[in-house]
Parts: sequence; structure tokens; C-alpha cells
Amino acid sequence: MTTPDVPDEPTPADAAESAAHVPPNTARVVIAEDEALIRLDLKEMLEEEGYSVVGEAGDGERAVELARELRPDLVILDVKMPVMDGISAAEKIAADSIAPVLMLTAFSQRDLVERARDAGAMAYLVKPFSKSDVVPAIEIAVSRFQELKTLAGEVADLAQRLETRKLVDRAKSVLQTQYGLSEPAAFRWIQKTSMDRRLSMHQVAEAVIQDAEEKRQKQ
Repeated sequence: MTTPDVPDEPTPADAAESAAHVPPNTARVVIAEDEALIRLDLKEMLEEEGYSVVGEAGDGERAVELARELRPDLVILDVKMPVMDGISAAEKIAADSIAPVLMLTAFSQRDLVERARDAGAMAYLVKPFSKSDVVPAIEIAVSRFQELKTLAGEVADLAQRLETRKLVDRAKSVLQTQYGLSEPAAFRWIQKTSMDRRLSMHQVAEAVIQDAEEKRQKQ
């Protein structure tokens, strides 16, 4: 009893693979703030702390473009900017899982903070702020982002395992029907084939199912 050769597939999906932690003194940052003086002050604060400011924008639309182009480790957005506001920009950056977003606001209203959080901001700073406020806020934003990425990876891994289990169950049924194997024997065959061919059980199960389907179509 044989199954068709199956090409190697990539390592089982981890669609939201956790990003490696980037030490503060090497982190690359994009700043979006429509007030040039505030943007300059913030850049100086960051560089004094060892951060590398790799992109600057005066509106949300440009901030999104820079985030997608540069793939920074952190994006700092002002809430109110022309063309596209910070909340809309945060939504787009978060949707692409590019980097954690730290939101700047001159207002401490709860509704604005909630909107920023719902948009994907990991932390926020209320203006005016000092250098001693910036670093802790960045650390919170990065930490929360890493936690979410890790959780997403675990969810993706669980989904992959469930999918593999379903495929293996289908493959066992095929082997039982076609070759008269018991369920334990069918499972052992899949396991052994997986080890012998250095394939995942997911791949072996897919091959068994595909082979059965091809035979059915030829009948």
C-alpha cells in the first residue's frame, strides 16, 4: 500500500508568528505629528534614549505609507492630524500587524482613549509629556503588542492542530474502507509513514485523501 509522493510543505503555520523583542536602544520608530515643533522634540527625546527615528510624517496617511514601507518596531501617532487622523491610521497599521502603536493626545477624555484602544493603539501619552513619560509608554505598547502576537500565534497553532486532526480522521476512514484496517492500525500507518518519509501527519493525511479521490474519479 503506497500513497503518492507529497512535496514538503513549510513548517506548520504560525500565521501570527511572534515578533522578536527589540531592545529599546535598537528599536526603529516612525513618528507622525502634524506640529513640527512637537515632532522635533519627540525625535530628540527618542534619540537621546537610543531609539532610531527612521521616518517622520505630518499626517496619518503618510504615516501609514511609512509604516508599510519601513516596517518599524514602533509607530507613534498624534490623534488629530490632517488628511487622515491618528485613529484611522492606527486602524490600518493594526490591521496589517505592522508594529505597536503609541498614541499622542492633548485630551484625556475617556471616549477618545477608548476609540484609540479600539483602533489598535497599545498605549497612549497625554501632551504635554516629558522624556520620563515616553519610555515607559513605549515599553507598555511594545509589551502589549508582543503579548497579542504570542496569543495570536497560539490560536493559529491550535487551529492548525484541529485541522490536522480532522484530516487524520478522514484519512483513517479512507484506510479502513479501502484496506480493511482497524482504526488503531490506520492511525499507526499514518504515524509510521510520517516518520519514514519525514513528512507531517497533516501531509500524509492529505496524500491519502487525495489518492482516494483520484481513484474514485477514475472509476
